Formats: sequence, structure tokens, C-alpha cells
Amino acid sequence: LVWMQFLQILSRKPGSLEVLFQIPFCQKQFPCMCLSTSANVYSKKKKGNSYEQVDQEKYKNLVHSVTTYKTSAQTPETILEEDNLLYGPPAKHRPPIKAETKAPRNWVPLINPNKRILPVSSDSNVPMKISLQKTKMPSVTRILQQTLSPQQIFYLERWKQKMIEELGKEGFEEYTKNLFLQGELFHAALESIFLSEETAAKKQGKDDVISGYLSSVEHVLEDISEVKALESGVHHETLQYRGLVDCVAKYRGRLCAIDWKTSEKPKPLLQNTYDNPLQVAAYIGAINHDASYDFQVRCGLIVVAYKNGSPAHPHFMNPDLCSQYWNKWLLRLEEYMEKT
Repeated sequence: LVWMQFLQILSRKPGSLEVLFQIPFCQKQFPCMCLSTSANVYSKKKKGNSYEQVDQEKYKNLVHSVTTYKTSAQTPETILEEDNLLYGPPAKHRPPIKAETKAPRNWVPLINPNKRILPVSSDSNVPMKISLQKTKMPSVTRILQQTLSPQQIFYLERWKQKMIEELGKEGFEEYTKNLFLQGELFHAALESIFLSEETAAKKQGKDDVISGYLSSVEHVLEDISEVKALESGVHHETLQYRGLVDCVAKYRGRLCAIDWKTSEKPKPLLQNTYDNPLQVAAYIGAINHDASYDFQVRCGLIVVAYKNGSPAHPHFMNPDLCSQYWNKWLLRLEEYMEKT
């Protein structure tokens, strides 16, 4: 800065700079510095793009070295120590406490401890078919319908209104009538299959309406053997309710109360069948406490058949699952009794 001021003073006098640069000492020490400074300060040349002078390869290596450099050697242990210092030791995890399941007041076991289980007799292959007696005892279907939850009633009513809007009131009545008719024909055809294969084959050829349902359950029928009851009435002597069980047979070697269902929509999960598991559990309990049946059932099976012939979904209920739904059924039964 001092030299710059000195040069400016000399430049005001003509010939001063010329005299100055003729001195040998100045020729060795200052010419380059003065001319260089003057060129940088007063040059009017256009500046070039600074990015053009960047060494791209070097810049790439620099970025790579920065991004891959580890600033600290943290481990899970050191992080845990830091968290303990900042926030204190972590609280021990406790599993959520499940809400207590409501127990029925009038509990009756699913399996009848007083009923003697006789050995399976192979002398008679004719399934039992006991007529459903007309009594004042409520049916399983009625009990479940009268104890639907508000949510179930809401969705059922919404579905009904939607169907009425699409089909009209008369069309909806015709639709539901056809559904019941198809169910009856389907159950009758299955009964014929278990009693006589020849009769079933003829009936299937006549009834095109249920041919899809029968095709749907073909793979399930292969796993069913030793049919012990078909469309047979049952009643619980202690709890005083009754019902009509579709079938009692062995499914893959285990005796089950079987319920055949038809559906237009797929139901791949047991929970998609709504109250059907409670219905099956109610039938199992009734069979086990009905003196007309010389055997007891511990398992259940719900088979959902489809009109388009797609493979049916069999939902097997093991003894533990049947016990769970049995308790739920007892609660629904108590609710019904309180209402009536």
C-alpha cells in the first residue's frame, strides 16, 4: 500500500517514473512487482469462466474423500452411553395389557364330561338325519340375528339400501329369494353326493344354477370321509337352544361339524365369515349335549363355495379355536335371553 501511494505521487511529475526505473536497485527489486500490480488493478480484459479452470478429476476425488470420511467411530454401545447421559436410562419395554375377556355368567363346557364316547361303528354307513323338532326353544340363527352388534346392523342395512337402489324393492326381494333357493339346492346336491354319487351326478346335470358351487367344492369333498350326520337337528338340553347342522364328518381325519356356505365374493379368511364360527361352535356344543348323538365333536369346518366355480375356501377350526368361539356364543346367548 505504501509503494502504491509512492508511485502515485511520482506519476504526477513527468519523467519521475522514468528516472526511478533507471536505477539498478529498482530494476532488480521492483519492476515485476509494480507492473504486475498495475496490470491486476487497471486491466480491463474480460474475465474468463472460473469453472473452466477447475480440475474436474481432482474435484471428484475431493468430494469422494469428504463423503466417505468417517468423522467418528460410533458404535451402538457409545450411542447408548450418550443417550443415557442425555436422557437417562431407557425404560424397560412392557407388553400392552390385554383387555380382560368377558366371561359368560352361565358357563357350560363345550365338551360334555358326562357323555360317554362310544367307539366308531363301521357296521352302518347311513348318516344320521334327525328332524328338527318344533319347540319354543330359539334357533341358533334367530339368536345370532337378534344379537347383532350396532356395527353389524349398520353395514347390513347399508348393503340392503344399496341393493334396493340398484334393483328396486321387488328386484331385491327376488334376489334374496333366489339366494335362499340356490342355498337349498346346493345343500340338497351335497346330501345326494354323500348318499349316492349316481343321483348327485344326475342332479348336477339338471341344475345348472348350482353347478358352479359343486365345482367349487370338489377339492374339499376329496378330504371328507365317514359322514355321520346330514341336515340333522340338534338341541342343547342344558342351555335350551336348537339348530340344524349341515354335516358331521371327518375332514382330513378329524371329526368336524361342517357348515356349507355360498358366496359371490371371496372369503379367504375365517374372519370374513362374520358370525359363522359362532354358529358352528353352537352346533358342536349342542351335539355334545344331545343324547341322540353317541359321539362328541371337537372341531369345526366352514366351507365357502363360489358360484363362478373358483376353488372354495375351507376354514378349519381346531379345538382351541372352537373353545374361543364357544365362549363368544355363550355371551350372545345370554344377551338374547336378557332381551327376551
